[in-house]
Formats: sequence, structure tokens, C-alpha cells
Amino acid sequence: MFSKILIANRGEIALRIIRACKEMGIKTVAVFSEADATSSHVRFADEAVCIGKASSSQSYLHIPNIISAAELTDVEAIHPGYGFLAENAHFAEICESCQIKFIGPTPENIRLMGDKMRAKDTMKKAGLPVIPGSKAVVKTKEEALKVAKSMGYPVILKASAGGGGKGMRVCHNDITLQGSFMTAQREAEANFGNPDIYIEKYIENPRHIEFQIMADQHGNVVHLGERECSIQRRHQKMIEESPSPALDEKLRKKMGDIAVKGAKAGKYVNAGTIEFLLDKNNDFYFMEMNTRIQVEHPVTEMVTGIDLIKEQINVAFGKKLSFKQEDIKIKGHSIECRIYAEDSENDFRPCPGKIDVLHLSGSRGVRVDTHIYQGFNIVPYYDSMIAKIISYGKDRKEAMSIMRRALDEFVVEPIKTTKSFNLHVLNNDKFIKGRFATDFVENFLNENK
Repeated sequence: MFSKILIANRGEIALRIIRACKEMGIKTVAVFSEADATSSHVRFADEAVCIGKASSSQSYLHIPNIISAAELTDVEAIHPGYGFLAENAHFAEICESCQIKFIGPTPENIRLMGDKMRAKDTMKKAGLPVIPGSKAVVKTKEEALKVAKSMGYPVILKASAGGGGKGMRVCHNDITLQGSFMTAQREAEANFGNPDIYIEKYIENPRHIEFQIMADQHGNVVHLGERECSIQRRHQKMIEESPSPALDEKLRKKMGDIAVKGAKAGKYVNAGTIEFLLDKNNDFYFMEMNTRIQVEHPVTEMVTGIDLIKEQINVAFGKKLSFKQEDIKIKGHSIECRIYAEDSENDFRPCPGKIDVLHLSGSRGVRVDTHIYQGFNIVPYYDSMIAKIISYGKDRKEAMSIMRRALDEFVVEPIKTTKSFNLHVLNNDKFIKGRFATDFVENFLNENK
């Protein structure tokens, strides 16, 4: 097994990886920006190296500094977490060229699935249902108008190299398309260094269902059930759960088998997620594949009992998967609420600052993944998520009840957070009954203005 791993990330995911490594007897190296010098991942790693200034471009996205830190500390592998360089094929290639194992998929996997057009084409050839869309990248507004008219409105503009809701715009007519096209290109360029945009038919009011995939280097591919990710704002997930209240066993098996088929078609290795849109008729379409561990991976861990980070490390080392498809049994129900340092009553405005009072939730059925502590200073340079609260119960009703209690106990002062927003959602009748789609948050906010 690896003796030392560098974590090329920050915050809660860096701490999560450090914990897995400690349990496996692996030493860890944290990298940090000047703004994160007092962060928990720096404290709990065995070694820590400052890699630059607060700006991500000068630290967590600066490949030369990260590789220098890896060589300086003589690590054998790098875990990228999620975000930053996790889906950067060039970074994965550089790791390989430096004889450092990248704990994730191959550069070829990342490049194929990161190019949304090639990914769709690969999945379509493998027999997966895909959303109708442009056959290539759309370069001009005129070309975009022609494509949109051929498939009919509404359509959605998507960054070819994107994810996380960046570079995405829903358009219902020619006017909104023309007004959104260049904005989407600029946003794609700013976030991914690639302005390419493609167009898809917009499936109205779908559910967002994703399947967790794990694949080893020996050709074994397994799915670990689905996650319901429809509670999202501006294409950014806010609350996730497993299993989905929308799927019965027959549909779950059908979607899971197809997800595995898609991963095999792309010759995928390590952890990944096949994402689908499910319409009101229970027809589903491949949307994209995320080539990394997901923010919401804990709900899958709770219902399967499998540590996905440890499995990632073992697979990267060359071991076979520790389970087969028939070993995966979904037991109970789990819900995750992301806690952001944002004012949900003021258009979710970021709220950085010092935490004077902190009380974390606990007791039976509660897991809190976070890097914050009393006295911690939330800096304005990065994503504003400060914690993930995960509940587990024997069924969905109990998981919701435990989550309400956990949210009520979670105290962060004087920082404003999205805790109250999450509680409002959990008390909403449509959410309680499991009758919602990706437009839930937008409708909920409009109804509660």
C-alpha cells in the first residue's frame, strides 16, 4: 500500500481523505494557501506545505507548486478530492510523468468524459439513452439559433468542459438565447479555461438521479445505488438523499445496469458518477459523468456501509474491488444537507467571517463532515460550503426526522448559514411526500418571498 499521500485540496474533503488515510495507516501531506494556514486539514495532516497566495490560481490550481510539494515530501500518490484539479486530465498526466499515482480515473477517462460532446457520443454508441442536442460545439449565436430552432425550445446552453452549474443557461426563445450565448461562453472560459458551448433539448421539470460507480483496473465495474439530487439552486445541489423516493426496484435495476454499461464503454477506472435526468414518464436520459468523488458521497456510504475514499485508494494501488454487484445491499435511508456560509434570506449572499460560537450536531444517525471550529475564520476566496450534515434512519421518514433534529442542534454564530433554508425544505409537504423535481427550489423561493 502507499506509505504517503498528498491531498491536493482543502476544507472538509481534505480532512475526509486524511481520516481515511489515518485509518489505513498511510501518512498524509496537506497543501494550503496562505489564507488556509489555520485550516483543520493543515493541523491534522502529518505534514503540510504552503503552495501560494489566497487566490486559487496561485495555490490550489497551480500545478507546479503542487507537484513541487509532492516531490519535496516524497509522496507516492496524490488524491485530488473534488473541485479544483480533480477533473483536470493535464494534472493527472503530469502526476503520471512524475511517477506519482493520481488517485482517480485515467487522464483518458477524464478527457473523454470531461468533453461533454464526446461523452454523449460514447454513451449513445453504447446504447444509453441521451438527451437530444447539437452534434458538435456551437461557435456562434447564429449557429446556436439554427440548432435551437431545429430541436424546439426550451433548450439549455452548457459548457463543454464544465460542471457545477457554471456556463449553463436555459433559453425559452430566440431573444433569451441570443442574450445568454456570450455570457455562457465567458463563464465557461473563466471557470474551465475553455469557452466551448453545446446545446441540449431542455427536459422540463425532471428529477436529477445519479448512480455511484466504482471500477478497478481489472475490468470490474459495480454501481452502489443511486442518489436523488433534484434539490438544487442554479444547477448546484443543496440536499441529496439515497435511495431516491422516485425509483422502485425495477427502475433502479434498469438504471443501475445501464450506468455500469456506460462506465464499461468508457473503460472507466476508480470512482465516478453517471448522471441521469428522469422525466415525469419515468423515461431517463444520460446527462454527464463526473470523473471524481462527489460532494454527496456520504449518503451512499451510509446506506451501503462502504468507505468510498478507502476503496478509491485501494483501486489506485492496483487492488481489485472488495465487493461484487451482488454484495451491494441498500439498507435504510440517508439524507445530506449542505451548509453554506450564505444568507438564504438575502439572495444567498456569501457571509465570510469569524466563527465565535459553534455547536456541531451529534448522537445516533448523525454524521457531520466539516473543517470548521470555534474561532475559525471563513475566508471569501473559495466555495462557501462549510459543512455537510448527513442523517441516517431505517427509512426516509426517520432520516428526515433525525435531520431536522441535527439541523436544529447545528449552531454557527454570528455567521449566517443556509441551515434555516434546509429546515424549511424538510418541512415542505412536497418534499416530505417525495414529489419534487429540479424546479423545486426556484418554486419554493418564489412562493416564500
